[in-house]
Amino acid sequence: MCRSIKTLRPPYVEQVEPADLEAAALQYVRKVAGMRSPAPKNAEAFEQAVRAVTEATAVLLRDLQVRPTRPRDPAV
Repeated sequence: MCRSIKTLRPPYVEQVEPADLEAAALQYVRKVAGMRSPAPKNAEAFEQAVRAVTEATAVLLRDLQVRPTRPRDPAV
């Protein structure tokens, strides 16, 4: 599911912009809802879902504890 959503945590991404969070949330909501854009009667629910997923993603990334990366040994 949502194969085009990219990993947004370090060390994969050094800095995440709000636009990155919203893009990932939009991809997720589109996939779950089964539609690229909602009918006018569903637009508010769709937009609210994108906002909620964006916020939840920001909280997740803020609270994750990521191990520091170790420098790789050069091939000898």
